[in-house]
Amino acid sequence: MSDDARAEIEAFQKKIGALREEIGRIIVGNRDVIDGVLTCMLAGSHALLEGVPGLGKTMLVRTLAESVGLEFSRIQFTPDLMPADIIGTTVIEEGEGGENLFMFRKGPVFANVVLADEVNRATPKTQSALLEAMQEHRVTVGRTTHTIEEPYFVLATQNPLEMEGTYPLPEAQLDRFFFKLHVPFPGRDELHEIIDRTTTDHHAEVSPVVSREEILAMQKLVRTVPVARHVQDYAVRVLRATHPDGEDAPDKVRRYVRTGASPRGVQAILLASKIRALFEGRFAASTEDVKASALPALRHRILLNFEGEAEGVRTDDTIDEILGELAEAKS
Repeated sequence: MSDDARAEIEAFQKKIGALREEIGRIIVGNRDVIDGVLTCMLAGSHALLEGVPGLGKTMLVRTLAESVGLEFSRIQFTPDLMPADIIGTTVIEEGEGGENLFMFRKGPVFANVVLADEVNRATPKTQSALLEAMQEHRVTVGRTTHTIEEPYFVLATQNPLEMEGTYPLPEAQLDRFFFKLHVPFPGRDELHEIIDRTTTDHHAEVSPVVSREEILAMQKLVRTVPVARHVQDYAVRVLRATHPDGEDAPDKVRRYVRTGASPRGVQAILLASKIRALFEGRFAASTEDVKASALPALRHRILLNFEGEAEGVRTDDTIDEILGELAEAKS
């Protein structure tokens, strides 16, 4: 490793450490979730958070936005929310000369960090309004395309318990989320810490510790991390094993899976592997990075068949079986 590369990695780790520390001033525990959210941001993509109410999902993304000094907006998804409420609308305004002008008034999707709260409560028409913004980082209204300023990061939340009045996200939209992260219920010590922070006069403020330009530079550095061919091939074989007709598919996949993950899944695995390597001070991704990234990258991209749903099979279980049975390729 060259001295320049080593210096870049050390600077990267220092900035990530400062972000973790600043977020930790507000958020108790959940190190894996925080790292998952940071991974999605550094990959220039989006995250889907699933957890019961009251676990701090909204506070996490707001704290992240404040710690990087980016513009933040929140969209509360409800059944009566319309696409124009998200992307914006064209209005008529009076010009200086008294003439009427058509002006585009931007919606809340035009921010650097967007929280789509309870995204599965909106209708499919409204959910699809996010698709172009998430994938292309731009919005087309009429014949005009409006570009969203980088970095751009959508973090959506959904409640797994309340299914009445919800519209499950379609496969096409799920596939556009880089990671699906499960927010666990806090442990005993964490609950004590949460209570101490929220029922006393404790007050913590978050300050920006990383700038917009530094985030963009970190995203660029991620793309330069090398991946050995045998590591990339292992990630490809993991992806192919999620398909029932794949040559490496284990019995659980052949029996319970209807459709495996798309190529976006292996792209997410390898990008996340590069970021994890940088987190640990390495400038090369390994098969261990691939294994650690597979669950959040693939769990929402695998569709179970009727038998799998009826027997309560979890997609996480099928991925664990793949990782347990698939032999690593030799370098």
